[in-house]
Amino acid sequence: MRAFGCPRCHQLVSFENSLCLNCGTSLGYLPQAATMVALAVDEDRPPQYEDADGASWVPCANLALASCNWLVLAAADTVFCESCALTRTRPADDDADALVAFARVETAKRRLVFQLNDLGLPVVDRATDGEHGLAFDLLSSRDSPVVTGHDDGVVTLDLAEADDPRREARRVHLGEAYRTLLGHLRHEVGHYFWDVLVGGTEHLDAFRELFGDESVDYGEALQRHYAGPPDPEWPESFVSSYATSHPWEDWAETFAHYLHIQDTLQTASAYGISVAGPDAPVRRDPVAPLSARPVDDLAPIEDISDVIRLWLPLTYALNAVNRSMGRDDLYPFVIPPAVVAKLGFVHDLVRTAAGRHAAGRRATDRQIAST
Repeated sequence: MRAFGCPRCHQLVSFENSLCLNCGTSLGYLPQAATMVALAVDEDRPPQYEDADGASWVPCANLALASCNWLVLAAADTVFCESCALTRTRPADDDADALVAFARVETAKRRLVFQLNDLGLPVVDRATDGEHGLAFDLLSSRDSPVVTGHDDGVVTLDLAEADDPRREARRVHLGEAYRTLLGHLRHEVGHYFWDVLVGGTEHLDAFRELFGDESVDYGEALQRHYAGPPDPEWPESFVSSYATSHPWEDWAETFAHYLHIQDTLQTASAYGISVAGPDAPVRRDPVAPLSARPVDDLAPIEDISDVIRLWLPLTYALNAVNRSMGRDDLYPFVIPPAVVAKLGFVHDLVRTAAGRHAAGRRATDRQIAST
């Protein structure tokens, strides 16, 4: 995540802020510019922001319900920002507990959408592609069970995952090292991007060489996974035990970890955090095993091993900080060579897709400019 400041007083503000606590300026996140802007507030009209082209932007309709600080064009056909518009189903108004959980999930989803946009990955909503576009069903399990998962572009999430004690109990029960709302969303959107980046493309054979044959029956594979103990040798080839269940899950877990790595490195770079081990100089291309200076953009880095050389020293330092506070490791994972290769596959596909997406947007802009 990049760092943001108040455009009026330049005080550091969080990505979720709708108000600068230093000077009192009303703030909104402008997704098209990936920046925080100051809203004009007066008694005669709602808060709004006018961009350089004279277009007016107003707060998302979910500002009160989900604490959404994103802006939407006043002239748009929707009252929801591009992140909230991806939500197809939300809990009923009389389900107070679920609405609290809904707000927490939407907060995590905005971070996800920011990252996907920042990476340049194409996010096609359901309004654009009614059959395969991305959508989220955020459902309450108050009255009936909800199965978290992905199906042809639709991500379903049980809002009970927003309850920290329940989520932690599930994590312990399943023997997982890590379980968060943002992690869930990154994993499930990984399934969506398998369809976009791999399925039916020239990359399928390379995928199968690394992850296995995805045509193996998915339901039976999950039943086998939950029926018995995990293979004790899974850490040699997988980033998690769950990744062993099926090639699709291996991809989704790996994709989520790629997003973890990219976002955390970007955050460290934004705040000027670098790592220098004992007597190890901080260098741009570190040779010391505990030395790293994170970067905010992985796209120019061709070799995934260079990304890992930036990542591992940072995880050592962050884990040490957590332990100093009596907390569990921030990044409780080991990345063996087999997983590095899988991360490299994801990295290459993301870089390629981002380049194509950017080229397509430039072509569209040229067409609009010529009309």
